[in-house]
Amino acid sequence: MELRHLRYFSALAGSLNFTRAAERLHVTQSTLSHQIKQLEDELGTQLLDRNSRRVTLTASGDAFLHYATRALQEIDRGLGALREDPQAATGELRIGSTPTFNLGFIPECIASFHERYSGIRVVVEELPADVIVARLQQESLELGIAYRPAAPGPLQFEPLYNEEMVLVVAQGHPLARRKRMRMVELHRMPMVLLPGSFATRQMLDECFRSCGAEPHVMAEINALAPIMGLVAKTRLAAIVAANAVLPHTGLHIVRLESPTPIRTPGMLWSSPSTRSPATLAFSAIVRKMAFRTSLLENTTRKRTGRKER
Repeated sequence: MELRHLRYFSALAGSLNFTRAAERLHVTQSTLSHQIKQLEDELGTQLLDRNSRRVTLTASGDAFLHYATRALQEIDRGLGALREDPQAATGELRIGSTPTFNLGFIPECIASFHERYSGIRVVVEELPADVIVARLQQESLELGIAYRPAAPGPLQFEPLYNEEMVLVVAQGHPLARRKRMRMVELHRMPMVLLPGSFATRQMLDECFRSCGAEPHVMAEINALAPIMGLVAKTRLAAIVAANAVLPHTGLHIVRLESPTPIRTPGMLWSSPSTRSPATLAFSAIVRKMAFRTSLLENTTRKRTGRKER
């Protein structure tokens, strides 16, 4: 199946007249008929009923038209984005992001985006995943970057990679000499965690329950930067994404196992037909950065993966 097959079918379905559709496409009627027959043969179903008086869509043709139209709209939007001058583009791109991504990932994406789209203002709001879902449905956000929500509703979730979560402590903490530990060892451990409304906290609580551990949660903070600051200044431990621990912060990572907490970050979208060229361009940068992040995490895991003796 080629792009021209979809364009020919869409034009014919719009007019239900071979003569008018052929004129619109600047091809002969025989060429149009041949291309439609090729499409039907490839799909293995009849899309149109033809007789001497009229052309009508079959049930299969009517169903396929919906998807063909969406595909052509996305392709045309993509071609338009390629043709426009990025430096001349203006406007605003509103993004909702959960806390982990705002330390390093989102700033890198914005820096790369502004190298090409300097006229577009990027507004990032740090929000829980359920709020991001609600705001996307209300169309007050154009893109969400979060962990896989329990109930995305009508939104589309595009997974980026799997992310390991680790224990983080200050260099003077009793666990700072450890490379890895079982989660059951965190029983009664003084900790600072995200509030219970966050999907990440709910996932961690499930991990604690599965191994019979009950940490002593002494503080709950809904943003990652103050969590890390509190860990650096106290004997409290936290569980965060491995790539959220920036270098030269005086913090120590301890790998967790039995179980190892794993999250799946991704992008949340509303209807594909509403994605602006700026949103599509930013999402392409997110994919590129996510691929680099996953490679870095795999390299780090291999480097620190040997067992303690």
